[in-house]
Amino acid sequence: MIETLLFYTIVITVGATAGVSLYGIVVKPHVVKKLVLLTVLSDAVNILVVLFGYYSKAVSPPVYPGGSLEGFVFPSSGELWDFSSVSVDPMPQVLIVTAIVIGLAELTFLSLITFKLGSLHKTLMFNRMEAEEE
Repeated sequence: MIETLLFYTIVITVGATAGVSLYGIVVKPHVVKKLVLLTVLSDAVNILVVLFGYYSKAVSPPVYPGGSLEGFVFPSSGELWDFSSVSVDPMPQVLIVTAIVIGLAELTFLSLITFKLGSLHKTLMFNRMEAEEE
């Protein structure tokens, strides 16, 4: 009971963090604040994906115990069913590692664009850039 309550509390908190960061990305006129909030949004989504891959009864990584390449014997369906009921799904973890690498490349690219934009317009506020163009 307490574990379920804690799980839903974490999901709601991380969802609220994602919502607040999305609101800040849309509302804030400063480019650096938008980049920071984009990073927070990315991290919140990564945590949500990890939480959706969470399994409360999982106790082991998805490596078949006692398996070896020499003299390999295929396990029975009952053994596979027992193994899958206590192992963690590795797919969310793989997706998160990929998302972290892509997020770092995205942040680097957007930081470079922000630097060029600031040196061109002498400001990083979108409303001042719009007023300068008029």
